[in-house]
Amino acid sequence: MAAHRKPRQRSLGGHTVRTAATIALAGAAGAAGFDGTGHAEPNPTPAQVKAKVDKLYQEAEAATEKYNGAQEKATAAEQRLKALRDEAARKEARLNSAREQLGSMAAAQYRSGGLDPAMQLALSDDPDQYLDGAAFAERAGDRQSAAVARVRGQLGEIERLRGAARVQLASLKSRQAELKRHKKTITGKLEAARRLLSLLTAQERARLEAGAGSATGTRASRTSTDTRDDLPAPGSTTTAAPNSRASAAVSYAYSKLGSPYVWGATGPNAFDCSGLVLAAYRSAGVSLPRTTYAQIDAGRRVPRSELLPGDLVFFYSGITHVGIYVGDGKMIHAPNPSAPVRVAPLDEMPYAGATRVV
Repeated sequence: MAAHRKPRQRSLGGHTVRTAATIALAGAAGAAGFDGTGHAEPNPTPAQVKAKVDKLYQEAEAATEKYNGAQEKATAAEQRLKALRDEAARKEARLNSAREQLGSMAAAQYRSGGLDPAMQLALSDDPDQYLDGAAFAERAGDRQSAAVARVRGQLGEIERLRGAARVQLASLKSRQAELKRHKKTITGKLEAARRLLSLLTAQERARLEAGAGSATGTRASRTSTDTRDDLPAPGSTTTAAPNSRASAAVSYAYSKLGSPYVWGATGPNAFDCSGLVLAAYRSAGVSLPRTTYAQIDAGRRVPRSELLPGDLVFFYSGITHVGIYVGDGKMIHAPNPSAPVRVAPLDEMPYAGATRVV
């Protein structure tokens, strides 16, 4: 009887291992579908990071302007709601007073009894006096009818006010929900930008920031004479502001160089792009709308070849960024969270148009 030997196991080396590894890799590649998800992507270059971050900042700024617009409308709806509620409260107070008067009339009528007027005349010891009293009662009845009509009118007015308040409340809630959506978009874009920047080394981030802030400049010290119309704005050697208000707005913008960018901020220590424009002209006694979309329509459009210091300059096809022109092809603007308020060339972004507000 032949002896049965246990088959000898072959060593996991050489050709067998290479074959197994090939099969395993092929299986992994097949599972990944050859779509690139089966292996880690290489880190982007600093230039790629900058391009992606710039795009995220632009998208965040577009969402910021939508947030600013929704905030403005929410504030208006809240103020209108308060005014409607205050008016309804005043009318309810007058209504309560009118109801008290009606109650007094009804009580007096009840106390006077309900005898038929003809019977009261027949039983009266002084018919002339009775007839005078009856005429007074008739006039009192007319006054009562008028009082009832006023109460009915007041009730209608109050119901109208309550209906308008309900509409305003619904509008306010809708704006608040819109604010939350825009805020979520903004924070998401900024967080994505932060994560991208974290892929860079400290030296690479420093180089990017140095490039972004090369035109930043320093805070300008200004004297009271610098706001005269015949003086050029700081940094401009060829063109003067057209009037004192434009000059004052430019002066304010220069005084804020180096201030941080914070979305939704309108100063005095931090700004977003339209917030800086709003604050600069507010300092000059000029009221502007809150958003870039509205600011571009707040004055007279001017061609790029005719720009003067103080003109508002807008960028991107969606009109999502704005700066204040200061002369020599430069502006002051609040760029994004990566750079503070600074002086920059107009060609830094896609130019869209300009407006002169004063």
